[in-house]
Order: sequence, then structure tokens, then C-alpha cells
Amino acid sequence: MKSNHPFWQIIHTIPNFPKEGIDFYDITPLLYNHVSELIDALLAELSPSLLEQIDCFAVTEARGFVIGSLLSGRTGKPLMLIRKKGKLPPPVFSESYGLEYGEDTLEIKADLPISNVLLVDDVLATGGTLKASKILCQKAGHTVLGALVLLDLTKLHGDIGMPSYHVMSA
Repeated sequence: MKSNHPFWQIIHTIPNFPKEGIDFYDITPLLYNHVSELIDALLAELSPSLLEQIDCFAVTEARGFVIGSLLSGRTGKPLMLIRKKGKLPPPVFSESYGLEYGEDTLEIKADLPISNVLLVDDVLATGGTLKASKILCQKAGHTVLGALVLLDLTKLHGDIGMPSYHVMSA
């Protein structure tokens, strides 16, 4: 059941995309007309003490880059990119994981300053991407404080092994 949030009136649900049985939540209209409200809503999920602890936002490709960049711009905190395999120059750490509709591998730079990071992505579905992102950050020596997402699909995952914060749920 979808949470009663006004963003649901803006986000488009695309059934059977990218494959049969998957609902894709298109946040493009939200980004086009409601960026300030989106960032306000995301930041409202974080306590002032947590926000103070965050050194850096660790953001996952691709829509996480957009959300994380907006958070970075608002807060002045840097970004740490978590990208698909082969997109970052070495040295990197890699982690393979399962998706709701397949498998993938993520990488993170191995030579960034050790930081307290908050993972940022658009949707928490099965939790595979965020779990792999957490492992990558830990391999690189970072402390993961939790994960912030716009939308949490609560029925698709169990415990993801870290605190999670979300604006909406379904």
C-alpha cells in the first residue's frame, strides 16, 4: 500500500518496465517541477545530529547521482560516486549483487579520504544495490551511517543491515 504522500500525484508508475512484472517509478516529473520540495523532504528525514555526522554522500548510479548532487549542493557536503563496473579509473573496489531483475557489479574509488558516509539512492527495492554499496564503502574504510532513499518498496526487502530513511513507501 502506498504511503499518503503528495509526491505520488507527481511520480508516474510504469507497469512491466524494464521487464514483465516490474513497476518502474518515474521520478522525472518530480525532478522537473519540484526539486526544492524533494530536497526539503529528503533532508527532513535526517535528524540534525545525523546530518552533522555525515562527511560525504555516497551516491549510486544513476538516479542516486541526481538526488545526491542536489543534497550535496544544498548541504555543501561532497559526493562519493558508486558506479557500474568499468566506469571509474583504478584503483577501485568491486562488488557484485542481485537486482530485482538481474545482476550487476558496482565499483567505488579505493583512494578517497576515509569518511562517514550516507548512502543515497532513489528507490530501495530488494536492497541489493544498497547492501553492495555498503560493502564497497566498508572495503574502502568508510563508515556507513545509513541509507537515504526517496521511495522504499518495503514488501520487496527485509533488513538491509543499516538504518534507512525514506520520504515515501509502497
